[in-house]
Order: sequence, then C-alpha cells, then structure tokens
Amino acid sequence: MGHFVDLKSADGQVFPAYIAEPEGKARGAIVVVQEIFGVNSHIRSVADRIAQSGYVAIAPATFARVKPGVDLGYSDADMQAGVALKAAAEAPAVAPGVMLDLQAAIDEGARRSGGKVGITGFCWGGLLAWRAACELQGLSASVPYYGGGMTTGDEIARQPHCPVMAHFGDKDHWISLASVDAFRTAHPEAEVYVYAADHGFNCDQRGSYDAAASAAARARSMAFFAKHVG
Repeated sequence: MGHFVDLKSADGQVFPAYIAEPEGKARGAIVVVQEIFGVNSHIRSVADRIAQSGYVAIAPATFARVKPGVDLGYSDADMQAGVALKAAAEAPAVAPGVMLDLQAAIDEGARRSGGKVGITGFCWGGLLAWRAACELQGLSASVPYYGGGMTTGDEIARQPHCPVMAHFGDKDHWISLASVDAFRTAHPEAEVYVYAADHGFNCDQRGSYDAAASAAARARSMAFFAKHVG
C-alpha cells in the first residue's frame, strides 16, 4: 500500500519516510515513529493499517542522520545494533536534528491530508512521540507506546501542547510501574493505560507480542485519534 518518499527538514537534511495513503479523502494524518529497529516491516504494517482507517500515515526514518537504510529484525544481534543506533541518534549533536525530521513529517502529513495531524510511536519512538507533543508544532494528539525514558524525571518535567494517551505493560522490565505512576501523577491530563503485557506488546514479530493488549490499545488509540484528529 505504501511507498518511500524523501522529505527535507528545516536544516536541509533529506531523509526517507514511508507513506501510506487511504482511499478517498483523508480524515487527517498520523506520524508513526519507529522503534530502535528502523522503518522495518512491522512499522510499515502499522502505517498501512492506519491508512486503512482513513488517515495518511507517515513513518520517518529517524535513524537517517546516523545511518541510512536501517531495517532490522528482533534478534539479539538486531537489538544490540538498535541500541547502538539509538545512542548515536540521542547524542547532543544529533538529537535536535531528529526532532526537525519529525517536524518535517508532521508538516508533510498536514500538507498531504489537508487536516489535523497526530503522532504515535513505539519504544524509542514512544519517547519521541512524547517529546514531539511537548516541543513540536502542528500536533493535535500524541499516543506513545511504552516510551523508553518518558517516565524519567527530565522527561516527566516536559509539558505537552496536545492531548496525550500513553500505553505501558506491567511486565516491562525497562519501564517500572513506579515510574509510570509518577508520570500519571505529574500528568493527570494524559490518559495512561497499563496492560498485563511486556515491553513491545504491540509488535506481532516479537516474542513479547500480546494480542489482547495490542487490540485493546489499538481500539483506544484509534478512538483517541478520531476524537482529536478527525
């Protein structure tokens, strides 16, 4: 359904983004932010499914500034590679550029759809979706999934400029329930859901996939986008 296009950030950086468009008039657009594994088949499938719900879906390659063409699986070796790429992308000299790339994807979503724009992301992408809600322009809703780091002190201190819905798993050893509670307390305006599931529960290519949690989170997310995006 989708295809890759090149987008350009405000600083002149050109990077690829996977775009899936709906049949007929779009309801709006949703930016889909990758995990640490690149814009791989799972992220593309998420975008395709969002397009089937009537939105323009845009999945920017947020590793493009540190390594082009990242498309990893979920083996231990892929995990190690992804962790290293995330560290490189989070470096002080690179991280601001990644946010510029997300802003370019948001702007492209608005241009292509002619409507409002939301954002969702998974793992590292969940963290970026949270930061985008707090830092970027043109967003009407943000839905982070198990955003690694978003429940830590510095990230909790951020203030979102659009409605936020966040999903977590109670078996996630990367994100403690205590930190999720701290996030919920600091942001009573956000809708926060915790599932009987592990980190990565939305991804059907991972051993931690949980069909029930994935379905429940998706239903809530799409209703949230319908309310705030269109």
